[in-house]
Amino acid sequence: MHTRQKRIGIYAGVFDPVHAGHIAFGLQALQAAQLDKLYFVPERRPYYKSGVEHYAHRVGMLNKACAPHRKFGVVELSDMSLTIKRTLPQLRHRFAGAELVFIFGSDAIASLPMWPHAERFLQSTEFLIGVRSGHDTAAVSDMIRSWPTQPKKFSVIESYAPHVSSTSIREALRERGSAAGLLASVARYSDRHWLYVSLQ
Repeated sequence: MHTRQKRIGIYAGVFDPVHAGHIAFGLQALQAAQLDKLYFVPERRPYYKSGVEHYAHRVGMLNKACAPHRKFGVVELSDMSLTIKRTLPQLRHRFAGAELVFIFGSDAIASLPMWPHAERFLQSTEFLIGVRSGHDTAAVSDMIRSWPTQPKKFSVIESYAPHVSSTSIREALRERGSAAGLLASVARYSDRHWLYVSLQ
């Protein structure tokens, strides 16, 4: 009897903090890609952003946000930044025997062919790309097909996740206020640990 290979979604990002848009997109990805589980992979120290909240607290907020969803999990990697060369082998080792599906928003993939070791990543990996509601999924598909190296497999979906401003959420948390897309569990965690509060 043939046993179906497990399908594991990998959703990497800064998650500063995780919000309703991330969770909604993750839930949609579970269905669209027929995933057995989806893991959020927070980056410890993104080279392209400064002033992000401490990694341990971003992980803590992710754990709170994922807790109601049994098919969600959080993976902590030791590398400061996520790279194809180092991160991909770690994930494949951790989920040996599973088929990995990488989850991206369309705004994150335009430069993907220029990433170091992108050819190796593309040729061996399946992608699910979410396009914001009202934007052109066909244009994103055409862009990917124009790349010199094609992904092993990809699909583009219109995401129903709400557009959420992380900046507005951080400002709301700083002021102990509310903002669209702010998760109650994240707000409680932030209040408890005095996150995003300027001491100046």
